[in-house]
Amino acid sequence: MAHLHPQDLGAAVLRALRDRNDLDTSRVDDIVWSCSQQRGKQGGDLGRLSALWAGYDVKASGVTLDRFCGGGITSVGFAAGQIMAGFEDVLIAGGTEMMSHHAEADSWEQGTEFARLGRARGNEELYRDHPISAVGVAADAIAAMEGITRAELEALGVDSQRKAKLARDDGRFERSIVPVSNRNGSLALAHDEYPRPDTTLESLAQLRPAFVAMEQVAAATDGTTMRQMIERKYPQLEWEPVHHVGTSSGVVDGSAALLLASEQGLKDNGWKPRARIVTAVNAGDCPTLILNAPVPAARKALARAGLGVEDIDVWEINEAFAVVTEKAIRDLGIDRAKVNINGGAIALGHPIGATGSILIGTALDELERSGGRYALITMCAFGGMAPAIIIERVDAAVHS
Repeated sequence: MAHLHPQDLGAAVLRALRDRNDLDTSRVDDIVWSCSQQRGKQGGDLGRLSALWAGYDVKASGVTLDRFCGGGITSVGFAAGQIMAGFEDVLIAGGTEMMSHHAEADSWEQGTEFARLGRARGNEELYRDHPISAVGVAADAIAAMEGITRAELEALGVDSQRKAKLARDDGRFERSIVPVSNRNGSLALAHDEYPRPDTTLESLAQLRPAFVAMEQVAAATDGTTMRQMIERKYPQLEWEPVHHVGTSSGVVDGSAALLLASEQGLKDNGWKPRARIVTAVNAGDCPTLILNAPVPAARKALARAGLGVEDIDVWEINEAFAVVTEKAIRDLGIDRAKVNINGGAIALGHPIGATGSILIGTALDELERSGGRYALITMCAFGGMAPAIIIERVDAAVHS
């Protein structure tokens, strides 16, 4: 879909949301959107511009935020907060990321700016804790710290592909997938292209680690590599590269949208709710390791909701890298059968600013399919952050 504009993707899901819910778009109070790389074609307020391109009423305003990978959860949390505060009644939350438009130059410029700021402020910690890129190198370091082997990571990668194939063959994504059209009305894409269902442990074992070669590309302006940045902070760490394309999230284009309403908004529009948001939280962790905040975020969400790990029927823990999901499963003691039931980002891809919203929709679909009650969705975000959200299926709450 690289030939399309990001607004085309945003407009596609906004139109579908409007049509499926018989939505009078003049009643939409705000559209809270997520996009991580807000430059070039993704610059500006993508939430507002996508709505206008979708033909929404001009009264439907929009705002676009950035929490790196976590923005698609944060947009939903922000929208829910507006409703819970009594400020608004009908909001849309979601996100778009067209990684086709991400240029290496953009990441380089962003990373060198982190380094420049750190040195200018005389703050070595700021410089060291804001690596330029090569997040996969941090994933390798965490795997060593946690004693997680390459073989165990590859087993998770293969399982992600297996579950995604099963879900697609079973039609589990049909309700949520929106076909994308070209501007002349012809079909651009109607299904996910990224999954590799023929992936095996044997094929993954043949792959070379992907992120060692990126170290010099991702070096800061003084030549410091990501590995050196990590070793400055963790000098006793001994580690080898383990992650590769088969154990890392896919680089894809995507968009997602969810409709949220207050009780008054439901009554005014005649809608029947599918789920309620129980809580939405955020957590931070070591910015050098980048990827470790999902566990504290999940624990914080559970504590806020008064729930235990065993109460969650569906877990969506974004597979930015296999180690993120594997570590969360181990640290929290989660039943693996409840995690990323329909595959994760290793199989389906990770359109940065949209993924969190996609996962919330996927979790809700799975709750309805399986009859579960609670789902917890979390994901790591650059800078050592993680949002987490818990949703409850409405029918389950009514009949409990």
